[in-house]
Amino acid sequence: MSIGTGILLFVIGAILTFAINVEVEWANLDLIGYILMGAGAVVFLIGIILFAVRRSRGEATPEAPEQY
Repeated sequence: MSIGTGILLFVIGAILTFAINVEVEWANLDLIGYILMGAGAVVFLIGIILFAVRRSRGEATPEAPEQY
């Protein structure tokens, strides 16, 4: 779930930074976009690391119960 969240944050940040050309006096949308892209990259990397650790331990897929 964190991988998808990281991608979503990165995409929203890129849209705010590069696609929207609106000036608001109470916020700098470029800065907010860069912050969201950085946070998205960090969340994405943490998700990849956690997924790799879980997979190496064998906890990613539980065993199915035996049927009689």
